[in-house]
Amino acid sequence: MLLAAGEGQRLRPLTDQVPKPLLNAGGQTLIGRWLQKFIDAGFHDFVINTWHLEDQLIATLGDGADRGISIQYSREPYLLETGGGITRALSLLREEEFVVVSSDIASDFDPLALPASLGGALAHLVMVDNPDHHPEGDFALDPECRIRFGDDEGRLTYSGIGLFSPALFDNAPEGAFKLRVLLDWAIEQGCMTGQYHDGFWLDVGTIGRYETLVRHYTNNGAKNDIV
Repeated sequence: MLLAAGEGQRLRPLTDQVPKPLLNAGGQTLIGRWLQKFIDAGFHDFVINTWHLEDQLIATLGDGADRGISIQYSREPYLLETGGGITRALSLLREEEFVVVSSDIASDFDPLALPASLGGALAHLVMVDNPDHHPEGDFALDPECRIRFGDDEGRLTYSGIGLFSPALFDNAPEGAFKLRVLLDWAIEQGCMTGQYHDGFWLDVGTIGRYETLVRHYTNNGAKNDIV
């Protein structure tokens, strides 16, 4: 599942006319790069949640048939946040373990580095070093690859990439809510694992960070495109 419903308010005016996932960097859109990365890793079935400028997003990506994949859309009646958006899309996710990626991040993370199964956990998160804009981090990762709350100095940042069990959402609240609500509960139950990614990762949340991403791809030989 690719999360793509947000407004991208801090990226205005870029996102006034273009949904954030369709911003171009290095010759590809943010969401298009993730789709290709997962296609290359052997994934075929995708669910995308939509709200802001959703008709433009759906018209651009289509049903995936031209790429030999299936894309289904979970249209939100109003912005449901991360937790509410995933919960609404569960019927499209076939009651199986599923990967979730926020389409407004960029990373060289390889989807094949995720575990093949949760092995009884409710979620498995990819963690990265704390960026300057989030120095306090989110969770700690212990030597046994279990996610803990941790203290300020020992925490890492949740990358926006994870493997999830539908069971995590069994007691999800109704309406809009942040995924963090359920992640905190899973940690309290001792049911969340994780892994550390030390490669490239960027949360494309502001115009400054978007420009940083464009420079990154340009410096690595990609086309310099800014929408």
